[in-house]
Formats: sequence, C-alpha cells, structure tokens
Amino acid sequence: MATQRIQRVLASAGFGSRRACEEMVERGRVGVNGHVSRKLPILVDPEKDSISVDGKMVRAEGLVYYLLNKPKGVFCTNEDPAGRTRAVDCLVGVKERVYPVGRLDADSMGLLIMTNDGALAQKLTHARYGAPKTYRVEVAGLPTEGDIAKLRSGMWLSEGKTAPAQITIVHKQRDKAILEVTLRESRNREIRRMLAKLGHNVRRLVRIRMGKLSIAKLPIGGYRRLTPSEVSYLKALGDGTAGEMDARIASRPRRPSRGPRRAAKPGGRTTAARAPASRGSSAGAARRSDAPRPRPRKGAAPKRRILGPDGSDGEVVRRRSDRGSR
Repeated sequence: MATQRIQRVLASAGFGSRRACEEMVERGRVGVNGHVSRKLPILVDPEKDSISVDGKMVRAEGLVYYLLNKPKGVFCTNEDPAGRTRAVDCLVGVKERVYPVGRLDADSMGLLIMTNDGALAQKLTHARYGAPKTYRVEVAGLPTEGDIAKLRSGMWLSEGKTAPAQITIVHKQRDKAILEVTLRESRNREIRRMLAKLGHNVRRLVRIRMGKLSIAKLPIGGYRRLTPSEVSYLKALGDGTAGEMDARIASRPRRPSRGPRRAAKPGGRTTAARAPASRGSSAGAARRSDAPRPRPRKGAAPKRRILGPDGSDGEVVRRRSDRGSR
C-alpha cells in the first residue's frame, strides 16, 4: 500500500479532523514503530507500520466504497463550521470515516464516490489519470456550432486552458438546451464557468456517470455500496487500464445456450416452453382431447355406441327408452 501522511491515517481511523490529528502529533501523543516524533510531515504505511496514540495501537479501518446520488444543497466537505448538510451526512449508518472523491458544488447534483481509500481517490481526481466524468447540463439559450467547437477544443480560464471536452446536444427547445458534457479533469465549477463565458447560464447540472459507473436507478439522496467488480473497475479507471479490462471481458467466450427458459406455473412448478404442435401431431391431439367438450342440447337423449359381432364400431343409436318417448 502507498504511504500516506499520518494525520490522514489517524483521521480515517476516527481520531478527529486532520488538523486535530496534526496537533496530536505535535504534542507527542503519536508513536510510529515505537518512536515518538513531533515533527511533520510523517509518512506511514498503515499495513506495515505500527501506529499508536497515547500508547494504544491504532487499527486501520477496512476500505469501503459507496456510490451516492448527491442532492442539491449538499456540500462536499467533512468539516463545515456553518453546520450545513454535508455529503457524509447522507450516508446514514456508515461507521467508517469516508470522504468524497472529487467535488460537486452545492448547486450541482449526481454521482459522488465516497470512500476511505486515499490512494484511489487521488488517482480518480488527478488530471494525469483522466478518469472521464459525464454531466447532464441544462443551459439557458441555444449554443451555436461555434460554441460547441470551442468547448470541444478547450477554453481559456483564469488558471489556463481547459482540456478538450466531449459535447453532445441531447435536446433543444426555444429558450434552452440540454447537453451531455464529458470531462477528464477536475477544476472548480469548470462547466459553469465555460458556458457562462459563452453567454449560457447553467440552470441544472447533474453528474450521471464516471466511466461506465452510473447513478441509474439510484434515487436522489440515496446511496449503495459498490460491488467488488465495480471497485475493480474504478481501480482500473484510476490506473488508466479500464479499456484493457473491458477488452478482456469482451474477449471471454460466452457460455453455450441452455435452451428455452422454463415458464413458471401458478402452483410454483416450472415446465419447459414448447413450440406449438401441428394439427396432426400427437401433442396437438392430446391437447384437443383434453379440451372441454360442448354440453348436449337441453332435452336431447343420450347416445350410445353399439359394437358389431367382430368388435367393430356400429352405428350410433339412441336408447330404446328414449326412442319410445319421442
């Protein structure tokens, strides 16, 4: 595991904010491999180094990964002196100290990864690794082809030129448009600033995907734990090997078909689905014999079949008692 600053490790273990953990180190309350140092920075490997606070060993938490559909008005910070709603407040019942991967401003909504894996968080947010993030953006006015070309080639902002963006026009109306914007870098309010420079104010902004991971079927304010395969995909995305991973999955041989699925009966039993039988087939005849027969006419006499001396069928006649009553 990569080395981390000791205040981050202590904060992840629940000893308070990073600043509070720095003060613990400066007061001599923290030891690493039996030695106490008051001078920062101190880099440690939680899996190899022995860390103690006030003489008690610190156990590193297990790594956890959550997907949150952040609502509007929620802040991506773990410390807010004003007491406003934070992203971690949405993860009710999660005991580990997690933090958001990257940021969404309070006016934006959508996909947010919450984890205590600092190494993965750094890779997913670093511009060098270029993890793609896709946003659904509603803007005032109709962007021209020239506006779209500028966004695709990169625009100059106060801190420099932006990386090229992928732009798709999803929908147009008389006074607004809906765009899908994919970025591979993380700058503060980048999409809002680019579109404002072109004269289009952002009315609504939702992050809908990170790579192939999406918030589909996840309600606003809801969260869920990521599956092991999703975690592996995020790590490959952070390493820049997600494309190779997708290629390996696509090249795997598919299992042969097991035939038609079995259809469930009302009683819970299942039976294989069968093709309709031809008129002359035995299956079709069996089904026809099982079909309900028409009821006899009211007042009609019952019929009986008479067999001949050799056992062959004779003619169908009515009972004598019935014939006499006619």
